Amino acid sequence: MTDLEVGLRKAVRGDVRFDVTSRALVTMDASNYRRVPLGVVAPRDADDVAAVLEVCRAQGVPVVARGGGTSIAGQATGTGVVLDFTRYMNRLVSIDAEARTAVVQPGLVLDRLQGAAAPYGLRFGPDPSTHSRCTLGGMIGNNSCGSHSVAWGTTADSVRELDVVTGRGERLRLGQGWRGAPAGLRELVDGELERLRTGFPELARRISGYALDALLPEKGADVARAFCGSEGTLGVVTEAVVGLVEAPRARALAVLGYPEEGAAAEAAAGLLPHRPLTVEGMAADLVRSAAGLPRGGAWLFVETGGESEDEARARAEAIVRAADVLDALVVTDPAGQRALWRIREDASGTATRMPDGSEAWPGWEDCAVPPARLGAYLRDFRGLLAEHGLRGTPYGHFGDGCIHVRIDFDLLTQAGVARFRRFSEELADLVVAHGGSLSGEHGDGQARAELLPRMYGADMVRLFERTKSVWDPDDLLNPGMLVRPAPLDANLRFAVLPRQPVDVAFGYPSDGGDFSAAVRRCVGVAKCRTTSGSGAAVMCPSFRVTGEEEHSTRGRARLLHEMLAGAQGGVVTDGWRSTEVRDALDLCLSCKGCRSDCPVGVDMATYKAEFLHHHYEGRRRPAAHYSMGWLPVWLRAVTRLRLAGIVNALSGVRPLASVARRLGGIAPERRIPRVATETFSRWWGRRPKGRRDTGETVVLWPDTFTEHLSPSVGRAAVRVLEAAGLRVVLPPTLRMAVRPVGDGSSKAAISLLSTRRSRVCCGLTYVSTGQLDRARTVLLRTLDLMAPVLETDAPVVVLEPSCAAALRTDLPELLHDDPRAARLAAKVLTFAEALERLAPDWTPPALDRPVTGQTHCHQHAVLGDAADRRLRQAALLSGELSGGCCGLAGNFGFEKGHFEVSAACAEEQLLPAVRQAPDGAVVLADGYSCRTQLEQLAGVRGRHLAEVLADALGEDEGDGRGDWADGGEGDSGRG
Repeated sequence: MTDLEVGLRKAVRGDVRFDVTSRALVTMDASNYRRVPLGVVAPRDADDVAAVLEVCRAQGVPVVARGGGTSIAGQATGTGVVLDFTRYMNRLVSIDAEARTAVVQPGLVLDRLQGAAAPYGLRFGPDPSTHSRCTLGGMIGNNSCGSHSVAWGTTADSVRELDVVTGRGERLRLGQGWRGAPAGLRELVDGELERLRTGFPELARRISGYALDALLPEKGADVARAFCGSEGTLGVVTEAVVGLVEAPRARALAVLGYPEEGAAAEAAAGLLPHRPLTVEGMAADLVRSAAGLPRGGAWLFVETGGESEDEARARAEAIVRAADVLDALVVTDPAGQRALWRIREDASGTATRMPDGSEAWPGWEDCAVPPARLGAYLRDFRGLLAEHGLRGTPYGHFGDGCIHVRIDFDLLTQAGVARFRRFSEELADLVVAHGGSLSGEHGDGQARAELLPRMYGADMVRLFERTKSVWDPDDLLNPGMLVRPAPLDANLRFAVLPRQPVDVAFGYPSDGGDFSAAVRRCVGVAKCRTTSGSGAAVMCPSFRVTGEEEHSTRGRARLLHEMLAGAQGGVVTDGWRSTEVRDALDLCLSCKGCRSDCPVGVDMATYKAEFLHHHYEGRRRPAAHYSMGWLPVWLRAVTRLRLAGIVNALSGVRPLASVARRLGGIAPERRIPRVATETFSRWWGRRPKGRRDTGETVVLWPDTFTEHLSPSVGRAAVRVLEAAGLRVVLPPTLRMAVRPVGDGSSKAAISLLSTRRSRVCCGLTYVSTGQLDRARTVLLRTLDLMAPVLETDAPVVVLEPSCAAALRTDLPELLHDDPRAARLAAKVLTFAEALERLAPDWTPPALDRPVTGQTHCHQHAVLGDAADRRLRQAALLSGELSGGCCGLAGNFGFEKGHFEVSAACAEEQLLPAVRQAPDGAVVLADGYSCRTQLEQLAGVRGRHLAEVLADALGEDEGDGRGDWADGGEGDSGRG
C-alpha cells in the first residue's frame, strides 16, 4: 500500500480504491484519450473533498473531478486521484418552487432533478442528450447546453451559486458581485478590462476558454458564472444552487424535411424569430431507419410549447408554414415525440460508425459558429474533410450553430494520427474564420485546448494561464486541461491496443473479425448507466440493480480494453485469465439488451461468452457450467431413461434438493424446475398419423425448454399453426455418421447402417457459459441434421425467444466459416412472424382481455416484437408489455450468488407490471426463464402467446401431424 493510499484512507470517510478494477474503469471518458489514475476516491461530503485535496497536495498528486464520465474532450481522466461524485454526493438537497431554484450535489444525475422538478411544473433548462446519466457537476464543469439552449441557454445561465473547494483547501461560496472570488482575481480582471470587453466572440455557444467576461462590472462580476466551463481546473464543486424554468404545459414537435443538410442549416437561423424551444438538425446517414420521418435527406427537429396542445400545435404549424420544406410532420402525442427524439439522441452513438461500418471518432465534436453562418461553414467543413480524405456526418444544435460530428480518423497508425493533427489545426482556423468557438458544448479538454491561441491569440491564453494560477497556484486540479495543455495527439486511448487481430472464436462480422475493434465500439456515451427503465429498454439490468460502473456495459468494455492493452500499459495484466474481468462479467445477464439499446451496438453477451471460453480453456469450470451449460444432455438422459417422475419426486425432497443444488452450483433459494413426464416430441409421435397436406409447410423447432420443461407451449403452437392452415413438421433426427457412398445417392446397406438419431439444438446453454468448442460441435451436428431443410423454402419456427435469437445471431457468428449457418439463421421465424407472413388472412380468436408481462429481452434485442404486437392487437389483447429483463436469464438467475441480483432485476419492471395489472389480465411470457421467474418469485403463471390463442380455439380437433423424412418418430430420448 502506497503512502498516498494510506494517507487517503486515514483522512477520508468515503471509499478509497486503488485496486485494478476501480482504476481501469476510469481510464477513459467518452473521448479519444486515456490516462491511468493512481486511485479513485468516492467522497461522502465536502469535508472528504477537502481532505483528499490536502493529502494530494502534500504529495504532489493531481486530482480530477468526475461525474458521469461522458466528457468528449478528455477532461474526465487523469493520472492522479479521480474523485467519483456519483456514489455518495449525488443528492437533490432541496427544491424551492416559489423561487424556482434547486440545491444539488455534483453527482446528481440530471434526469433525477428533472423528475423531482416536474410536479411543480418546473425543469432545469439545459438537457444534453446524455441527460439520463450526466451529472450536474459535470454539466457545470463543461458548461453543458443540450437541445433546448435556444430557449433556456447554457448551464452557466442557470447557475446561481456554487460551493467550491480550491486546490489549497479554501472553501468559497461563489456568486455575483465578486462573491467568493479568490484573492487576486479581481485585481487581475481590473487590469485587463479592455481585453475582456473585446477579446471574446459574441456567440451563445462560446464554451472555449475561461468565461472571464462574466467578471466584467457591466455583467455583474458573476464569479459563479465565470467558474462554469472551467473543467475542474479552478476548484471542485461540492454543491450548487441552480435556477429552474417553467416547463410548457404542452409541446409539439415539428419535423421538417429538406433535400440535404445544407438546406436544413440555411433554414435554421430563419426559424429563431418564432421562439422555438429547439432547432435540432441531422442528416439521413445517421438514421438507422427513416420510418416515421417526413420525406427528405436531412431534418430539423423544431419543438414548440404552449399552455395547451392546440396552442403548441398552432405554433409548430406556423413554423412549418414559414419554413421552405420538402415535407413536414407535426406530432403532439408525447409517445410519438419521445420516439422521434430517440432518433436524434442516439445520433451521438450512431455517428461513431460510418454507413459502411468503419469507425469514426470525436475530437471535433462540437464546434459552434453564428447560426446565420452555419450553412456556409458546413460547406467549407465538407470541403476540408474532402481535402484530407476524411468522412463525417454533422448533426446537432443547428439553431445555435453548434455542430456535432464524428470523423473517420485513423488513430491507430502514425500516419493517421499525423493527419488527425493537421486536420485539427486547419479546422480550428476555419472555425475562427467563421467567427466561431472551438467548443460549443463539451469543453476544450485535451482535444482543443492546444489550439486556443488560434481562437483567442497568445495574450488572452496567457491571461487564462494567470487566472488558473490565481485559483490553483499548485496546478493540482486537472493539469494539462484548458491551459498549459497536453498535445492533442498524445495519450490516445488506441495506442495501447494490439495491432494484430486477437485469436477469437466468434466471427465479429461487423468488426472485420477483430475483437479489439469490437471492444473499441464502446466510446463511453454511457447509455448503459441509466438507473431506471425507459419504456421498452433493456440495457443494462445489472447496473440498474447495483449502481456499480463495473456492472455496466461501458465498465465491462473498459476492463476488456485494459485486458487487451496488457503489456502495452494496460491496467489488467493477466489477459484472458484476469479475475477482474471475470468478476465484472459475472453479473452480466447476457440479456443482449446492449446489442439493440447501445447506440453503437456493443454486444457484451457475445464478449462475455468469448472471454469465458478463453478464461476456462484447459481448466475446471464452475459447477453451474456443467449442470446448466450441459442442460440439454442431462434432460435427454432423463427422458431416455424414463426418469422424469423419479427426478421430480427427488427434487421435492428438501435434503436431496439441497445437495443437488450445492453440487450443481445452483442458488439455494431456487426451486429445481419439474421435468415433463411426456416430452413434446413424444406427444407429437403419438398424435393421429393423418397428414395435413394443404397449406405452407413450417418446421417447428423443438428447443430444449419446449421439449423437456414446457411441452404445453409446443402443443399449443401446433394447434394454432394448423388452425391457421399451415402444415407443421419437425426437424429431421437422422444424420449420416460417415460420408455418403459414391455420389451420395447409393442405397447400399452400409449407408443405411451408418446413420444415427440425434436432435437439433441451438447451442444456447453452451454459448452462454462460454463453452464455445462444445457449442460449435452441437451446431455443426444441427446443420448436418437440417441439411434437407436448408434445400427447401420451408421456414423454421422457434417458440423460445432465446433459442431463436441464438440461431439468428450466435449461430452465424460462431460458425462464420460455414455458409449453412447463415442459411439456417435466415430461415428462423418467431411464432408471431410465422403467422403474419405465412397465414396473413387468418384471423386469431378474439379474447378481448388486457395483457401484462414483459417482452423477452432477446426478442427485444435481436428478434423484434412488431409482429407480436400486431398479433395481440388482432386477438383483441390490449395493453403494453413492460421492458427490462426478468432477471433469470437462462442459467444466470439459477447460479449460486446471483439470486439477489436476479430478483432485483425482476422487481425493476416485470413484477411491478404484473402486480399493477387489471383484473382478468393475461400474463404473457414467451420465454421459459420469464415464466419460471414469475412462478418462483410471484407465484404467478405466465403463458406463451401460443397457449393463450390455443385455449381460445376451443376443443382440440385432433389434426394429424406431418413429419420431415424420419423426423416424426418423435422419441427425443434417442441419440
